[in-house]
Amino acid sequence: SKMKAVVGIADWYTSDNPEEEIVTYALGSCLGVVVYDSINRIGGILHAMLPFSREDLKKAKEKPAMYVDTGFGVLINDIFEHGAQKKNLKIYVFGGASMGINSKNDHFKIGIRNFTALRKLLWKNAFMIDYKDVGGNISRTVSIRLKDGLVCVNKKPINGQSNFKNNLKECF
Repeated sequence: SKMKAVVGIADWYTSDNPEEEIVTYALGSCLGVVVYDSINRIGGILHAMLPFSREDLKKAKEKPAMYVDTGFGVLINDIFEHGAQKKNLKIYVFGGASMGINSKNDHFKIGIRNFTALRKLLWKNAFMIDYKDVGGNISRTVSIRLKDGLVCVNKKPINGQSNFKNNLKECF
């Protein structure tokens, strides 16, 4: 029986169960990071809200996945504990959208800061991003199927202003 694990905001989940699919819903300015070891079929998703844990170390201790830096740390440690190996990893990044009607209204630029924080962290630790779909005024729902690593993203406009009438779904 197929199982679906849902990753909430400021949370993460990893698995080595080939019957499982992991999904996270409606990434706006939040960042979704999907990691997958295609040899060992181990995968995980992080749904992080803010760039840096130093903004609130106490909160970061309670909920490390709230922040991109500590969140990527727990995701990666977890996936390695399941037996994944760095050399096999594919990394996909989604979200980081701009939440205003247009970017001028997006005072805090949380989305772009989230992505920048992740990029620096990955670069420093010699990880590559294999695929990214970030920015824009788009809400993204993302899933990964563990048996074959199929990643799907379902996109819709955040503020209802749309140049695509239906949800746009892509898998790769």
